[in-house]
Amino acid sequence: MTLSELERKRFERTVGAFVERRRPPAHIRPKLDLGYRVAGQSVEIFEIRPRWNKPTEKVEGAVAKATFVKRHRTWKVFWQRADLKWHRYDPAPEVPSLERFLELVEKDEYSCFFG
Repeated sequence: MTLSELERKRFERTVGAFVERRRPPAHIRPKLDLGYRVAGQSVEIFEIRPRWNKPTEKVEGAVAKATFVKRHRTWKVFWQRADLKWHRYDPAPEVPSLERFLELVEKDEYSCFFG
């Protein structure tokens, strides 16, 4: 099942507000910024940096991902390891709300999201 347009807009607004609070100051953003996307039933948060050998190109580095399981009304939480694959976030593999997911990312108790 895909997200309804209303759900999608609410999720974009919630994550957008979180990312806006976490973004670095404007003078740093050309070198490091934070972004997000809602794709399918997932929300991804990522860093944006210039490519080291081609500064005119931007690259994204994964921070965190949550996938909405509509049937259970829960969010599965993932982090990206050095193998560049998404792995379940074992301290809290599922959370009841998007807000709870963002709290986990903000706290980053085990340094899995922002390092």
